[in-house]
Amino acid sequence: MSTLGASLSMLKNPAIINFIFQGVLFTLIISVVAVLFSILIGTILALLRNYCTGKRVRVFKYLSVAYIEIFRNTPLLFWIFICLVFCPVPGFVDQPMFGLSSVNNKLLFKAAVALILYTSGVIAEIVRGGLNSVPSGQIEAGHSQGFRMVQIMWYIVLPQTFKAIVPTLLSQVITTIKDSSFLANVAIIELMARTKQILSAANRYNGTNSINVSDVFVLFGVAALIYFIINFSLSMTVRSMQKEGVLNG
Repeated sequence: MSTLGASLSMLKNPAIINFIFQGVLFTLIISVVAVLFSILIGTILALLRNYCTGKRVRVFKYLSVAYIEIFRNTPLLFWIFICLVFCPVPGFVDQPMFGLSSVNNKLLFKAAVALILYTSGVIAEIVRGGLNSVPSGQIEAGHSQGFRMVQIMWYIVLPQTFKAIVPTLLSQVITTIKDSSFLANVAIIELMARTKQILSAANRYNGTNSINVSDVFVLFGVAALIYFIINFSLSMTVRSMQKEGVLNG
């Protein structure tokens, strides 16, 4: 059997396939959690940066600017290692869950916090761009109808903002899914980490008693294909919605 054939034979092993797709599941869960929290935090940061201009609240604008610029202009991997050392872990995480040890859960929590902190800074600027695209007359019209500023933001400005930024926001979602692969440096749960684990033990599964170059191409090729399918599907979904006028109408 050729080394390539031996490498491909690993993909017929149900245990390996199951192990890989558990990694896919955890990658999606981590990414969804990170995106949801980042949208929430990023929206708050964008609102503070745009609208906290009065003397009493201007400090919040400066804090949001500092947060956004710091996280947007430093690498994600840096914050992963910072959180790995300094991030506190709540008690409920420090126990076995989801088939993972308490140590792995703590590492996963810290890495996910780093991903949220980093991504929220990027999303804040995306949301701020959407806020700036809403005509100021919309806010004035809301005031004329007796709405408070919070009501204007919630019912008038933010719906228009998020409709305008869907394509750009989706691009960041795709980036976040890809960025989750950085967690392989500290956690052993998501797709890339599990791919590295399989590669380290490939000699036990390919029947050659050695790790071959073809093992690298096959295993990481499968991982790349999975990332591509997930992200390309998201891109095509939004394009379809745009063509049908769901996002533009």
